[in-house]
Amino acid sequence: MSNTLQSVKNALASVIDPYTQKRLTITPEDCQITLDGSAVDITLSLGYPSQGALASLQARVQEVLQPLSLELRSIQAHTHIITHEVQKNLRPIPGVKNIIAVASGKGGVGKSTTAVNLALALKQLGAKVGLLDADIYGPSVPIMLGLSGRPKSPDGKTMWPLEGHGIKANSIGFLIEEDSAAIWRGPMVTQALQQLLGQTNWGQLDYLVIDMPPGTGDIALTMAQKVPLVGAIIITTPQDLALADARRGLRMFQKVDVPILGIVENMATHICSNCGHEEPIFGEHGGRDLATRYHQQWLGSLPLKMSIRSQTDSGYPTVIAEPDSEIAEIYRNVALLVAANIALQPKDTSAFKPTVVARKE
Repeated sequence: MSNTLQSVKNALASVIDPYTQKRLTITPEDCQITLDGSAVDITLSLGYPSQGALASLQARVQEVLQPLSLELRSIQAHTHIITHEVQKNLRPIPGVKNIIAVASGKGGVGKSTTAVNLALALKQLGAKVGLLDADIYGPSVPIMLGLSGRPKSPDGKTMWPLEGHGIKANSIGFLIEEDSAAIWRGPMVTQALQQLLGQTNWGQLDYLVIDMPPGTGDIALTMAQKVPLVGAIIITTPQDLALADARRGLRMFQKVDVPILGIVENMATHICSNCGHEEPIFGEHGGRDLATRYHQQWLGSLPLKMSIRSQTDSGYPTVIAEPDSEIAEIYRNVALLVAANIALQPKDTSAFKPTVVARKE
C-alpha cells in the first residue's frame, strides 16, 4: 500500500495545473490521497476559486493514474485564497485580500463591461467579491448591476456598499444625482476615490475588482501608486489606436511595480445579429500579439455582439443573463486565469514588518 501511495504521489507531482501552468503541490497540507483497492480519491487545496477548475484537472490526473492501473474515483478541491503582496510602502486593506485593477489606455474599449463580468464570474466560481467603480467621470456600475439608491452610513463616517447579483459594489454614481456631472479637478477626484475605497465597509472579500479611470493621466497614475494592488488587467481592442494606448497603460503599471495579470481583447470580431456572420472589423490578433510582445498572459478575446451590450445595459450582464453561453464561459475562464495568476504572486508579509512613524522632537 505504501509503495502504491508513493507511486500516486509521484504521478500527481507531474501534473500541470492548466490555470497556473505549475506542477501540483503534493504535500500533506495541499493534497490528501485515499486508496481503496484500485480506486483513488483525491482532495486538493488550490489558491484560487476551484469551482469550474476540476474538469480539466480531473482529465489530467486520470491520465497519469492509468499506467498505474488505478482509477480516479473522485477529485475534490478546497479553495484557500490568501492575501498577496502589493506595492512597496503599501499594505492591503484589512478584510480585503486582493485588489485587482481593470484598466485601459483609453475609453470605449469595454473596460467597465469586462470589470463587471469579471467580478460576477469570480463570484460564480466561489469567491467573495466586491466591485469599486473608480471611473469617476463616467460611473456605469450602477446601471450595469441594476442598482440605485445611496449607501447607508450608520456612523456618518463609513458606508455600506450596495449589493447586486451577489457582489458588493460602491460607486460615485450612488452618491451624486443621476444626471449630475462630477466637475472635479484631479486632486479632488483622487481624494474621493480613496475615500470610496477606504471608507466602505467591504467586509471579508477574496477579491475587490476596481474599474479604473481610463487613460494614463494623473488620476489613473495616482490610483496605481496609492491603491494596494495585487495586479492589473489591461483591456484593449484589436485596433492599432487602442493597442498604442494599451501599451502605455501596461507600461504605467510596470513603472509603479504593479504586476500585469494579463490582457483581454474586446471586440475581436463583430457578430451580425441577423445572420451570425463574424468579421474582424477592428483588425486581428492585436491583443494576443501585444501579450506576446510584452511577455504577458493572454487571457482571451470577446466578440462585439449586441447581446453583451444589451444585457449589461439592462442590469443583467452576460455572466448572469446567459450563464451557460459561450461568452459567459469565456468570462469565467478569464476569471480563473486571473485568480490563478494572483495565486502565483508572493504572499503578503506586511503584517510582520514594523510600521515606521516619524515624530517631531
